[in-house]
Amino acid sequence: MNLALGLLYAAERNPGAEALVGEGSRLTYAGLRERAARIAAGLADRGVGPGDRVACVLANDPETVELYWACQWLGAVFVPLSFRVAKDDLDYCIADCGAAVVVREPAEVRELVAADEHPGALDLEDAAPSIQLYTSGTTGRPKGVPRSHAAERASALSQVVQHGLEPGHRTLGVMPLYHTMGVHSMLAAAAVGGCFVTQPTWEAEAALELVARERITALYLAPTLFYDLVHHPRLADADTSSVRAIAYAGAPMTSALVEKVADTFAPEIFVNHYGSTEIYTFSVQRDQRAKPGCAGRAALNARIRLDPPDEGEVLCHMSSDEAFAGYWNRPDADEKAIRDGWYHTGDVGRLDEDGDLWVVGAAGDAPRSMWEADLSGGLALVFGAEGKGLRPLVRRTCDELVGFHAAMFRQVVRGVGEHVCLANEHTGQIGVGDMRVLAGLRFAERTPVIHNLVISNVPGPPSSSAAPRTIWERITPEFPRAFISAARVVSWASAPRFSAIEASSASSIPWTVSARFVPVSPSGTG
Repeated sequence: MNLALGLLYAAERNPGAEALVGEGSRLTYAGLRERAARIAAGLADRGVGPGDRVACVLANDPETVELYWACQWLGAVFVPLSFRVAKDDLDYCIADCGAAVVVREPAEVRELVAADEHPGALDLEDAAPSIQLYTSGTTGRPKGVPRSHAAERASALSQVVQHGLEPGHRTLGVMPLYHTMGVHSMLAAAAVGGCFVTQPTWEAEAALELVARERITALYLAPTLFYDLVHHPRLADADTSSVRAIAYAGAPMTSALVEKVADTFAPEIFVNHYGSTEIYTFSVQRDQRAKPGCAGRAALNARIRLDPPDEGEVLCHMSSDEAFAGYWNRPDADEKAIRDGWYHTGDVGRLDEDGDLWVVGAAGDAPRSMWEADLSGGLALVFGAEGKGLRPLVRRTCDELVGFHAAMFRQVVRGVGEHVCLANEHTGQIGVGDMRVLAGLRFAERTPVIHNLVISNVPGPPSSSAAPRTIWERITPEFPRAFISAARVVSWASAPRFSAIEASSASSIPWTVSARFVPVSPSGTG
């Protein structure tokens, strides 16, 4: 069944139910179907047909959702692209997908609304492509990931089941629609007559207001966003009683954050969703309070194994209903990622005594224990705007760093006087591979230069300088001297945990990197 039929069924099943809410906009399922059909007609008038790519460079505006459904109705392929990426990467993706139309402003979607409705590609084969997402690796250009109508529908339904979503649920649509989490939250809502409440840009206070006003029942966010919510100064005044289902993805949560989220929302279900753009779900763990950060068991549509079995790369079988068929015009990437019917995730996992999966790093990374061996603690980097305190920025693998999370990273970098860094939240440590990627990232067409590396001691270090000197010797091979213009060591007392560390404004590039040492628990969960 294709997604045009899915929208038609939803509109016939619950025509008056709210489907989409945005600033100044509310659409029922009947209204959303009509809007999609009229925008589809406008696209057709511009020569767009089934199989053609429509590039969308928008935030999570209501118009983005309308354009998505218009593409499904027409049989075109929706290609959402991050508006935060460097211009050369964006231009590459637009050219690579062969976009027939590029939409960069919400007003352009409104201009597409035609007087008449397109009849709909209701007989389109569900093996046809529905969407083409782009994902990045540590090197090279972004890779296109075409996903079929069948794979997208299977992913949505598995999310409904595994996240405990009820018919008519209301979800906060803030995860970017150019990312797999965002688009599948939208699809899961449509599958069971739920409502997708858009939030174009992330602000914790605005999110809390939306939760209260729109009676949000499901939150599926990155751990960093949950951190913002549960540490917001106005949380105590916010009404979060409607929330019953919590899910996160992108990196494991620390036990402390899991406890704080559970205490704040008291969810009936608390899910860690482990997957990728290529295969949406590898595994799920539905009770994070019992095992914080655990990735759980193979998902409804997944078969996974470790290579080697005790602790090795996580592989997922390509027979999954949620799997892509291969990268767009990238046989080299297919050859690397898909071998003998298995998709190689690039993540390293281990199984605990219960047979549950824990993701512990990335294939090829330097040992994560290198800092612990030196310090009996881990190197953790955090970021936060001045005056707002510091918050963890989750980093688990190099792929994630230059993929979706890099977009959040770039957004933060743009602010003057903000602390910028990366962290492995699962272990509280950082690996050599992560540092190498940071040094090579491009932010808004700007080569990063670290202007002030601030290193703080663990409480009670062996001496005031021995530990930082050891780490400095470790860091400099990965951060070439050309990237560093200044470095200094401060005592722990000068930079207590989660307090603002002095920022550098030594140059016109408005960001710094601040480093701290924090203890690592014996369990490795932060």
